[in-house]
Amino acid sequence: MAPRKQKKLMVLDTNVILHDSSCIYQFDEHDIAIPIPVLEELDQFKKGKESINYHAREFLRALDSLSGDRLFNGGVTIEPQKGKISIKLEQEIHPELAHNFSPQKIDHHILNIAYHLAKEKPDLDIILVTKDVNLRMKAKSIGLMAEDYKTNQVRDISSLYKGYRLLENVHNEVLRNIYNGHGGCSKNDLDLQSDLLANEYLILKNGKQSALGIHDISNERIRRVDKTLAYNILPRNAEQIFALDSLLNPDIQLVTLSGKAGTGKTLLTLAAALQTRRQYRQIFMARPVVPLSNKDIGFLPGDIESKLQPYMQPLFDNLGVMQLSEKNGKEKNIAKLLEEDKLVIAPLSYIRGRSLVKIFFIVDEAQNLTPHEVKTIITRAGEGTKIVFTGDIFQIDHPYLDCQSNGLSYLIEKMQGQQLYAHINLEKGERSQLADLASNIL
Repeated sequence: MAPRKQKKLMVLDTNVILHDSSCIYQFDEHDIAIPIPVLEELDQFKKGKESINYHAREFLRALDSLSGDRLFNGGVTIEPQKGKISIKLEQEIHPELAHNFSPQKIDHHILNIAYHLAKEKPDLDIILVTKDVNLRMKAKSIGLMAEDYKTNQVRDISSLYKGYRLLENVHNEVLRNIYNGHGGCSKNDLDLQSDLLANEYLILKNGKQSALGIHDISNERIRRVDKTLAYNILPRNAEQIFALDSLLNPDIQLVTLSGKAGTGKTLLTLAAALQTRRQYRQIFMARPVVPLSNKDIGFLPGDIESKLQPYMQPLFDNLGVMQLSEKNGKEKNIAKLLEEDKLVIAPLSYIRGRSLVKIFFIVDEAQNLTPHEVKTIITRAGEGTKIVFTGDIFQIDHPYLDCQSNGLSYLIEKMQGQQLYAHINLEKGERSQLADLASNIL
């Protein structure tokens, strides 16, 4: 019989709840303490249509449902086999903290409550759970245990699914079958170290000969993948060829493209959307509004359209490239699509409430979304809708996300192997030699 774990008391920060309103169900048998300043902060987030507003409301409803007519003094059991949850009231700033931590900051009130609990219960492990790395450092500086909320995190980012693999020394006969045979070749003809996943792409080589393929799970065969022109955009390397193949394939309803700046993620996705636009009612292009500094859009001058322009500009830049590629008298085609609302570009929060039926939905900068936000978007997909998430998992602007906890990484890890899904990690920059050099070296 395995030894029983020592029970712990987890003190939750506000940002944990705003990240995941179901967080109280993720700590097994351990008890949970909610500092009263956290409830005060949640009260400020109740109204609104953003994900954090949803989480604030859901958590407060769950807490109210758990408490019923009972008091929280002794704690309330969350679920069978789970710990208890209690609310901890404010206390005077502990004398050992008074000289270093100003009471003007809510974070310091939360820290103070956790510190008092540690002093009152020396035999119990008190752990402050927060996504704020600075608050974790402050907690550790006073001898208080602190940790990040790691539920939904990717464990090993270095082994994250790339979407394709390279196979060397493939028999020439196999390469010939890929090129000449309409049915491609059987996956059993390949020397595989591990089984192929659905829609996993392959670079097959034998010396100077090579071929590109995809694993078709419906017949367990390798189908040839050709270089395809989409809206006058031609892919420049194997990764881009794979990406465009998945974007143009109507049977693949969910696509993720990851990679550094300049690898062509957004451009290829837009080209595929415009190429297949007759199959869809609308093309939506959206990105989350995450400022690069601690000031929000309210600090920017002008009306709401002017405030949002800097965030949407990269999408318009890609449209500019597409317009340059238009030929045969189609110069006004994109402008017409925009004018007729067939092509819509807006912040993600503006599109969330819309019906996603027969839509080509592009979500740019998806690394700035939480796992819950990604799930919310996908679960809104109606019939005939294709959703594409693009982003760089190593370029996070969100203050409480990193390469392991962001929604794009989480989606890639969880969806790999699903028949409706394909992923490509684009590694080679194609913007310019200078841009690629800077991305790799600086």
